[in-house]
Amino acid sequence: ATKATKATKATKAQPIDPSGWPEKFPAKDHCSKCGLCETTFVSHVTDACAFINDGMARNIDGLEAKIHGRRRSTQDLVWNDISQTNNGAAEEGRFGVMTRPMQLAKGKNVDGAQWTGVVSGIAVSMLESGMVDAVVCIANNDDDGNDDNWSSPQPILARSVEQVLRGRGVKPALAPSLAVLDELKDSTDIKKLLFCGVGCAVQAFRAIQHELQLDEVYVLGTNCADNSPTPEAAKKFLSRSFKDKLDGKRVRGYEFMQDFKVHVKYDDGTEQSQPSYERLPYFSLQGDVAEFAIAKSCLACFDYTNALADVVVGYMGAPLDSSMDSSFQTITIRNKMGERMLKCAVELDRLQVGQDASGSGSHEKFASTTVSSDNIVLKMVGGEMKSD
Repeated sequence: ATKATKATKATKAQPIDPSGWPEKFPAKDHCSKCGLCETTFVSHVTDACAFINDGMARNIDGLEAKIHGRRRSTQDLVWNDISQTNNGAAEEGRFGVMTRPMQLAKGKNVDGAQWTGVVSGIAVSMLESGMVDAVVCIANNDDDGNDDNWSSPQPILARSVEQVLRGRGVKPALAPSLAVLDELKDSTDIKKLLFCGVGCAVQAFRAIQHELQLDEVYVLGTNCADNSPTPEAAKKFLSRSFKDKLDGKRVRGYEFMQDFKVHVKYDDGTEQSQPSYERLPYFSLQGDVAEFAIAKSCLACFDYTNALADVVVGYMGAPLDSSMDSSFQTITIRNKMGERMLKCAVELDRLQVGQDASGSGSHEKFASTTVSSDNIVLKMVGGEMKSD
C-alpha cells in the first residue's frame, strides 16, 4: 500500500477512549498504555504493539537492522563472566547495537532534573540547535496546579525549551507517549522530530514512523523496568512501603537504585528548598508489591535496554554517588543518528561524557542470588518468602 492509502486507513480508524483501559484495549491486561490506541493509528496495533502475539520479537528482530544498519553481535553471549569480555565493558548481545562502548554521562545546566538532566539536556540541545522542530516527551500533568502530580504523566508535543523542561523527572506510571500522534500528523510546521520514550512506546513508534512523513526522526530512549499501572498505584506503593516517613513532604520522584534501596526524592514544598531523600532497602519491601504496583505489561517485557532507540539513557553499570543529583548515568549510542545527538548535546554544553561503563564478576551468579532473596519474586512464583 502507498503512504496515501495507509494514511486514509489510519484516518478512518476510531481511537479508543482511554477511560476503557485496559479492558477495551487490544492487549487487555498486558497493555502498556503507550498511547497508540488512543489515536487513529490504532489501525496499526497488530503490527506495532509489543504485547500482541510475538510483538517484541517481531519489532526488535524485524526493525533492528533497518534502524541501526545491522543486527547486534551475539558473540559475547557465550560468556557468563563479564570480566572475560572487552575489559568488562557492556556487550551487544545483552545490551543491543552500539557504535561505541556504553559510557558514563551527566547532564549540565539543567536545573530541577531528577538526576542531573542527561535526557533533558539532549532534548533541549537538539531543539536549541535547530536539529529538530519539536520533541515528544512526557510532562507532569499539572493542569490543575496540584503539586502532588509528580506521578501523573502527560504526553506533550513540545516546541520550546520551556515546554521540554516540563518533562524533567521520571514518571513512575505507564505513560501514553504516542497519544500525540494525530496532533503530530496534522502539524505542518514539524519536519524534524525527537521522540522520547521507554521501550514499548519506542517499538510502536518505530513501526509507524514512516506514516508521519517526516524528513528526520531521532529517538531518545530510557532504560525501563517496573512502572506502576496508574499514578495512584505509584503513590500507594510509597505510602505502604514508607508509611509515615513521607508525611508532610512533597515527593519529586523515586528510583530503585544501585545500592538495592528505593530512593525517594522530596522537598519541603517551597521554591528555594533543596532536595532530600528517604531510603528503604529493596529486600524489605512486602512481597505483594508486584500485585498492585507493577503493571502486567512490565512483568512481561524484555526490552529493558530499549533496543530500537538511537540513544539510550539509564544507570545500569554506573557508579552511585551520594544521591542521584550528583551521580553519573549511562549512555548508549546505537547508530549515526545517535552520534549526532551526542555531539550536539556536548557542543551546546548540555552534557558531560565520562569514561566507559564497566563491571566485573559473574552476572549469572549475582542474578540468581538476588532472585533467591527477593520477596517480590518469591511471592510471584509461589516460593517461601523471607521473614526478615
